[in-house]
Amino acid sequence: MIVYPAIDIRDGRVVRLLYGNPDMESVYSDNPVAVAHEWKLRGAEWVHVVNLDGALGENETALDTLNDIANVGLKVQFGGGIRSIESIQQALDAGATRVVLGTLIINQPELAPQIIERFGAEAIIVALDAKDGKVTIHGWQATSIWTPAEIGRQFAQDGIKHALYTDVSKDGDLSGVNVEATAQLAQDTGLAVIASGGVSSLDDIRKLKASGQVAGVIIGRALYAKMFTLEEALKVAKE
Repeated sequence: MIVYPAIDIRDGRVVRLLYGNPDMESVYSDNPVAVAHEWKLRGAEWVHVVNLDGALGENETALDTLNDIANVGLKVQFGGGIRSIESIQQALDAGATRVVLGTLIINQPELAPQIIERFGAEAIIVALDAKDGKVTIHGWQATSIWTPAEIGRQFAQDGIKHALYTDVSKDGDLSGVNVEATAQLAQDTGLAVIASGGVSSLDDIRKLKASGQVAGVIIGRALYAKMFTLEEALKVAKE
């Protein structure tokens, strides 16, 4: 199971939002690249980078920062504000290993086969972030008509392999990850699902690992708040 330390960027700073609310922000650093260096030194192979400005429609350009983080020598899973096929290409050109698609592909699921044919299944991950049982879009500010399992099964048929699942009701509040929903989504769709939202302890990571269904876990606030170390998380994920 892969551990992805999160680097959420807003106005050039590393922040965490509570429940995705832009008015409930904690700032942890004014240097995202330095944070990436720190995670690499502590053993990370991947980082999960979110351009919150893009996700919230405030600013869609974070490609220079993405490039600088990729040049640290980390694999970068990058999302936020990817609203066109051209912006997928731009993110990959800037150094992303894998691009997170949310609003674009949820609003236009018919694009999935074309996207996979052009970029390959390993370069794409769909965000099936859910609130009240429905997939959210536009930086979690709106709700789609789909449940994660409904749209996830369709994407799997279209060649998508990777999915990200966030229980928005838990994101950033350290209340514990939704292990059951994450594992169930993987089982229902056959997708390699990465868990996100609410991770607060090493026990959360153990439970995700023990499910046998979850491909990875994104950890944000718990690392920044020093609830445990990245080294400890990596050890548990490999047990």
